[in-house]
Amino acid sequence: MADDDTHLSLPSAPPSSSTSHFYPFATSPDVIRSHEKDAFLTSSLVHQSQGIVRALRGARFAHTYSDSIKHITELLYFSLTTALGNRTLGEEYCDLVQLEDDTLQLPSIGRRVGYILSSILVPWTLQRLLPALRHRIRNKLERNVARAQLRAAQQAGLLNKPQLSAPVQKPFFTKLRVQQYLLEHLDSITSVSPIYALSIATFYFTGSYYHLSKRLWRLRYVFTKKIDDNEQRIGYEVLGVLLVLQIAVQGFLHARKLATTPDEEESSQGEASSGAVLGSIQNPSAIPLLPASMPLYDLEENPGAVSWIPEGQQRKCTLCLEMFKDPSVTTCGHVFCWICVRDWVREKPECPLCRQEVLLSKVLPLRG
Repeated sequence: MADDDTHLSLPSAPPSSSTSHFYPFATSPDVIRSHEKDAFLTSSLVHQSQGIVRALRGARFAHTYSDSIKHITELLYFSLTTALGNRTLGEEYCDLVQLEDDTLQLPSIGRRVGYILSSILVPWTLQRLLPALRHRIRNKLERNVARAQLRAAQQAGLLNKPQLSAPVQKPFFTKLRVQQYLLEHLDSITSVSPIYALSIATFYFTGSYYHLSKRLWRLRYVFTKKIDDNEQRIGYEVLGVLLVLQIAVQGFLHARKLATTPDEEESSQGEASSGAVLGSIQNPSAIPLLPASMPLYDLEENPGAVSWIPEGQQRKCTLCLEMFKDPSVTTCGHVFCWICVRDWVREKPECPLCRQEVLLSKVLPLRG
């Protein structure tokens, strides 16, 4: 980095005159190419680290702590490069130098360390905390929705008589409707993917802050390779337009579906009360839907529910470490609680034990 410092000849304060020479900011293709190079190198280091751990502690230990090994390896890689003030191999490969956007100086130690922690440790922490948080919120919402539906069904049965007055217009936002909406879209509401999508769309237009952590710490890249005056620097504005269109279409479809939901509910309720629609197995007319969190097969309360599962530790889920509740098997043959494997696969579509790809539609419930 000594050569880079002398080569850049950056001033101690932001340039105030037009005569100050400054290297151009890197465009989005340069930044993405550097990021992909670092991702390739870190994935190779992670694979080697997992091989070392597997040789020392065994395959089961390596599979159990694969995420920890991955994030620790990435932390070491960026600590030995960015934290020490050096360029990463991807930045050297693409002739990029990182600067503070507001001071146009090389990043301070505080910003470098903050960028590393926010880009590695924060997502790692969210990955470990979000499933448990979603599980608790979903259970509470399902219980509240089930109670509200039961009360509504009881009131509908008591008030099932000819009404002389005009029907009262129900408000659009009710407590039950809001809870149903939160329950249906809990994963997307508690996900940071929409924030990442907006951030990457902005990056395609501006060419700055490819990673959300760089936007937080105001770190940009300059392109240090000498280019000719007639050489044109291109960007990825077209990708930004496509991404914005995708977000806009998804938002429009979601809003239209949300706006038509109350009318469909009222029409279905009116048909059910008038006897035009007969009760079915999926939607019985008199019995409220039970929440998915209420297990049908709880081995702790009813040990003989699935009697062919052996006694002991084999009756405990490896995710929650409790007795199976609605035991379900993945395509690779491992058994978990339905709620546990559902939340896991929604967050990461792979088996928690062997890391094979798992689709939620392929997880089968076990019965006695």
